[in-house]
Amino acid sequence: MRVLLIGGNGFIGFHLAKQLHASGHEVAIFHRGENCPVAPGLPHIHGDRNRLGESREQLQHFAPDVIVDQILSSGEQAGQLMQLSRDMTKRVVALSTADVYHAWGVLHGVEGREPEPLPITENSPLRTTRKLYSPEAIRMLQNIFTWAMEDYDKIAVEEIVMGSGNPGATILRLPMVYGPGDLLHRFFPVLKRIADQRRSMILPENFAAWRGPRGYVENVAHAIALAVTNEVATGRIYNVCEEPCVPELEWQKRIAEQGDWTGQFVVLPVASTPKHLLFPGNAAQHVVVSSDRIRSELGYSEIVGKDEALRRTIAWERANLPKVVDPQQFDYAAEDSALADAA
Repeated sequence: MRVLLIGGNGFIGFHLAKQLHASGHEVAIFHRGENCPVAPGLPHIHGDRNRLGESREQLQHFAPDVIVDQILSSGEQAGQLMQLSRDMTKRVVALSTADVYHAWGVLHGVEGREPEPLPITENSPLRTTRKLYSPEAIRMLQNIFTWAMEDYDKIAVEEIVMGSGNPGATILRLPMVYGPGDLLHRFFPVLKRIADQRRSMILPENFAAWRGPRGYVENVAHAIALAVTNEVATGRIYNVCEEPCVPELEWQKRIAEQGDWTGQFVVLPVASTPKHLLFPGNAAQHVVVSSDRIRSELGYSEIVGKDEALRRTIAWERANLPKVVDPQQFDYAAEDSALADAA
């Protein structure tokens, strides 16, 4: 099979390209020409994702059986993709996220406060509010992910990809992805406190109980590879995530344990928790996502165990500290004061 990866040199794309190539598929990577660490020997096509038409001749020359677009963030981008793909390939696999669900809107306070029933399946309602993130949040996102657009809207992406008349489309709704190469450094707040020899870590009680979808990067790439190479995925939408979905307190305890920390977690009432540690959303809305469909239809299961996934992520995080650290995230004086008051 010939697979074209749009944005294949990134966090997830690196592993997806390696897995597909190792399975004997021909893989080409379309990107802007920056350093690409994927296996040498793979063909690279340089171009602008926002001007796909300018690279049509090169892409047609590769003649992909499947196009995987990993960096779609707007309806306009999706429209370009589907226009390009109509006379070039039979199948398109597009990456979306669990933030399309109504529950994510409740979590962010843009869809009311009544929690959505759980678990969330591919048939659960989507957000009616299309602008989930503020302009400030989008600008922060763009500082990390250069592919993110000001009109970020994964729901529009899905509508265009699935409603374009292309019967070969597949959507994967991804979780919060962690692992080596994570530009969001999701483990850093815990690991920095371990490195700073903090003996206690504080969680507000609502965040300690909150549950949200997660997935280790190599496992997520494996799920995408299954959707790429399996015709059963044609015309389908799949959630991808680890199960069971554990509370935040248990999740952070697992990180701390693998990080050889022997301190204690302290759960405080919201009113007693320092402001910099408060959960910014509506913690009454858990986002417990079901991945039953992809497991039953495509035979998906994780290829890297949970403990090993944590160990690999921790090792990478410790060797690749964030370039910019917000000191307000680590107001230890406020944390010590809260701990003293709770003692």
